[in-house]
Amino acid sequence: MQLTKHAHACVSLVGDQGRIVIDPGSLTPDAGAAVAAAEAVLITHEHFDHFDEELIAGALEACPELRVFGPESVVGRWTQARRGQVTAVVAGEEYTIGGIGVAVFGELHAQIHRDIPRVANVGYLLDGRLYHPGDAYHVPDAPVETLLLPTSGPWTKVGEAADYVREVAPKQAFQIHELMLSDLGQQYSVRMLGQGSLTDVPLSIIPVGDTVTV
Repeated sequence: MQLTKHAHACVSLVGDQGRIVIDPGSLTPDAGAAVAAAEAVLITHEHFDHFDEELIAGALEACPELRVFGPESVVGRWTQARRGQVTAVVAGEEYTIGGIGVAVFGELHAQIHRDIPRVANVGYLLDGRLYHPGDAYHVPDAPVETLLLPTSGPWTKVGEAADYVREVAPKQAFQIHELMLSDLGQQYSVRMLGQGSLTDVPLSIIPVGDTVTV
């Protein structure tokens, strides 16, 4: 697969038969273009930085072939009007989307604070190789070759992120959810969470707009 990094938590994956976009949120300037080029959109949870409701509503209207997958809290608003276009997902389900196998894991967003309710959050394992966790440190019950690792946000913590990488034990990891970090902060995350420090896993930064093979 070809992985293109968009701003914040949004990525595009291109396989032999189609393109999937994950988490095109309001903090991703080119989210509209990414969604317009995709056969399917996967949403991990309802927070604005992962899910731009207005954008997705417009895309569903403009492209009847577009498929959108996410928790009921995300897609439930369209279940009746666009039954054939949206699918509510839960952990344990598997799909083939654009020729790419997609397995669903996890249930809840990581805790931000005890006063803030935790929302539904799922992670997606694509082709049994690449895992996007959304906003959670859920360890999928499956091998992971490439982990997309959130490195900034009100719920993240360096120590917990390091333990998460150790538990998942991928062959490599790429930073996502990094928008709240300066360039120096991103480099610091690589030094702390990457190979030779708190983990033995190579952690890389993909510049926004760049594409790598996974």
